[in-house]
This record gives sequence, C-alpha cells and structure tokens, in this order.
Amino acid sequence: MPRTLSARRPSLDAFDRAILRIVQRDNKTPQRTIAEAVNLSAAAVQRRIAAMEDAGVIVRNVAIVDTAALGMAITSIVEVHLTDERSATVDAAKTLFRDAPEVQQCYYVTGGISFVLVIVTFEMAAYEAITRRLFAQNDAVASFRSLIALDRVKAGGELMIPPDCNRA
Repeated sequence: MPRTLSARRPSLDAFDRAILRIVQRDNKTPQRTIAEAVNLSAAAVQRRIAAMEDAGVIVRNVAIVDTAALGMAITSIVEVHLTDERSATVDAAKTLFRDAPEVQQCYYVTGGISFVLVIVTFEMAAYEAITRRLFAQNDAVASFRSLIALDRVKAGGELMIPPDCNRA
C-alpha cells in the first residue's frame, strides 16, 4: 500500500514505543518477556502488537540473512536516472524494481537522480544480467551508475523510536 503524507499517523504511547524497540531488535522475543520488560500483561502486549500491525506501524516480520552465508558475493548500490518523471514512467519503474527479487531495497529520490536501489546477486554475471534487464534494455532508463560494496558493515531495519513520536 503506497504511503501518503496525508495518512493519519496512529497514536503511540510509551508502552507501544517500548514494545517497538524490543520487537525491532528481535521479533521472536516471547510476549511474556516483552510484557515483563514493559510492565504489562502478555495479553496486553499481544493486543498492542496486533493493533500496531493493523495500523500499519508494524509492516512485516522478517529475518535478516547474512548474504555471505548464502554465497551472495555482489551487493551493489545503483543510481538510476529515468528519461522523464511522468507518473506513468515512474509508476512503471516502481513496479519493475519492486517485482525484481534481486532488488532488496528501492527508493524514489530527489537530487538529480530518480531511484536508488540495493541489488544483491551471487556473482558478477548475474549482476550483469539484472542490469541489462532492468536498465540497459529499458527505454525509460536514461542512465544508471553502480557502486559495488566492498563490505557489508551494517544491515538491518531497526529504527530509532523517539520518546514521543506523535508530534505533528
């Protein structure tokens, strides 16, 4: 579901923020352990987590996998320049990039480029194939630039939860 600036942000209290801090570090933390840490019952924690999922605060529960353990040797950060920024062109690119399993992250950005992608593949030949498919053979792409990562220094999705994230 696309996010909009006008979307109403759910109200989160101190208990919700404390729960989010814990489940971001390890979403397999037992609810009774979370309950003890935040001074609530396990049932209350379960209700709050379900409510945050329903409100779209918690979007998914995932495992962060070590790319090296799977032999995925190539991580590339790619800047993509589209030929134009018309809605149809941008929407088609979003769909193409979202549907490519090699694309781990995709951002539509400002600053003279259209998109920034993080792509992970097993080998350079596979990386070349994905760049041909997504960029070189795509008439909507004016140019792209690849930055090959030398080391995965940090990977994760843990956000810093502010003390009061309900400020306007």
